[in-house]
Amino acid sequence: MNSAIFGPMKLSFLTLTPACVVLGVATAAFSGFSINLYHVVLILAGALCAHISVNALNEYYDFKSGLDLITRPTPFSGGSGALPANPDKAHYALITGVLTLIITAAIGIYFLYVRGIWLLPLGLVGIITVAAYTTVFTKNPVVCLIVPGLGFGPLMVMGTDFALTGSYSWISFTASLVPFFLVSDLLLLNQFPDVEADTAVGRWHLPIVIGRKASAKVYTIILLAAYVPILAGYVSGIFPLASLLGLATLLIAAATIKGVVRYADDIPGLLPYMTRNVVINISTPILLAAGLFLQQG
Repeated sequence: MNSAIFGPMKLSFLTLTPACVVLGVATAAFSGFSINLYHVVLILAGALCAHISVNALNEYYDFKSGLDLITRPTPFSGGSGALPANPDKAHYALITGVLTLIITAAIGIYFLYVRGIWLLPLGLVGIITVAAYTTVFTKNPVVCLIVPGLGFGPLMVMGTDFALTGSYSWISFTASLVPFFLVSDLLLLNQFPDVEADTAVGRWHLPIVIGRKASAKVYTIILLAAYVPILAGYVSGIFPLASLLGLATLLIAAATIKGVVRYADDIPGLLPYMTRNVVINISTPILLAAGLFLQQG
């Protein structure tokens, strides 16, 4: 039973969420606001529940569609394998997804009360994104590419900042573009191993539409784009000098790009570079956040 409950949560994937929340906390601190630690804990809980919800709902719908039965799982794709191993307990994943989404919504309502109605647009888009990701958004290659980054970038980073400050800022918007590009690229690369299986169940994402080789070029462009907001933020005076710490992962990114382009059609050869891509996704927002904390107002 434990595997049927915790497997669909994909707990090992959740490290990305604290990295994005920390970036939102950093933009609020850099803007000169006093940070309420109780609110930070609530924000993190809501963000983790949202991430667990989309994971569990994705597992449930992938199992129901038969996708989990025809994929070859990798550490980054293909599902946890928990539901095919416990088919009679698939409803646990659905219950988990719904309950954690309700918790996220409840925490959001609390911050609507505390900070005001202008948080509502982000909250509504977030709820829709979680609920409709697998059943709706994976059917459109452009939307499927953008939505993951939207969730972990502008929604999570700007949402965290607003929940702490009560206002939107160019600092939080610019910072949010970093995980926007990184996470969209993460999901793009993680689709490479599942092209054949996803095609069979009606998914329609970029590696299916244009192939892995062409998608590797798109991956390269998006990964490099993730560093542009850091440079632009510093040049424009929005970010301090220490924010350039976020550029440190460029060294890993260069080697990762080379490997992705080379092994786009060779999944075993691609796996080490998928690991590096995860490192980039987690490390870059944390390093940018560290730079903002070092020179906060």
